[in-house]
Amino acid sequence: MDCNYLGKPTAEGMECRNLCLVTRIEDARCEEEDINEQEEEEDQSEDVPVAVWEKFKGLAPEKKPKAWEPSNETFSFAGQEISIKESVDSFGALTWPGALALCKYLENNPEQIDLRDKAVLEIGAGTGLVSIVACLLGAWVTATDLPDILANLRFNLSRNTRGRCRYTPQVATLAWGLNLQRTFPSSIFHYDYVLAADVVYHHDCLDELLVTMEHFCRPGTTLIWSNKVRFETDHRFIERFKNAFDTTVLAEIPQEQIRIYKATFKK
Repeated sequence: MDCNYLGKPTAEGMECRNLCLVTRIEDARCEEEDINEQEEEEDQSEDVPVAVWEKFKGLAPEKKPKAWEPSNETFSFAGQEISIKESVDSFGALTWPGALALCKYLENNPEQIDLRDKAVLEIGAGTGLVSIVACLLGAWVTATDLPDILANLRFNLSRNTRGRCRYTPQVATLAWGLNLQRTFPSSIFHYDYVLAADVVYHHDCLDELLVTMEHFCRPGTTLIWSNKVRFETDHRFIERFKNAFDTTVLAEIPQEQIRIYKATFKK
């Protein structure tokens, strides 16, 4: 198996951890390389045709960002200012409402979701905002997404957590439903929490998403999923989700059609 360090392994995985755990010095070197790469990519980027994204619908045409044109948003969570680099080139390069709602909930409810010293996996991490907030709240975080998202994800994690957090966050590729047992074997990797925000929208990977949630949500793991309902397919997925897990609604924001679910393994 590929022995990448992707979180706190179980006791059976300690040998893998000893082989693969990188030092903070090495982390810093790698992160610096990632930032330099990101800056070079920005300098070389060119405009490409623009899709109409939900969050920019209300803007006048001249104010809408162009595809691949980076923009920055600033948020405040866990007593820190967080600067997020975005681009409208893909869904994964934007910060969505479900992520903001989840960050606010985690910040305001530490008695219900205590992330200190917990192993946390985020699926569909996108810009990394949720992972950053989890890090600031004391978690040991692995942020995952598709390969074309990782450079921006790594950049945002690095510049917002370095020197601020107890644990250096990790970044890893995760394709929903693909080679899960090989890349994240449940015999080795166990997570206290799995976080997901706005991972359900108009795409063709809902079956794979549910399989991925089931793979990680084993006994002892709690899945926290924040979702904004947009399509009829969202409602169908929610019913399947409830059938697969023991589910509780932690919070609702009716005006934004957002719900935050807590899910555990169904015996």
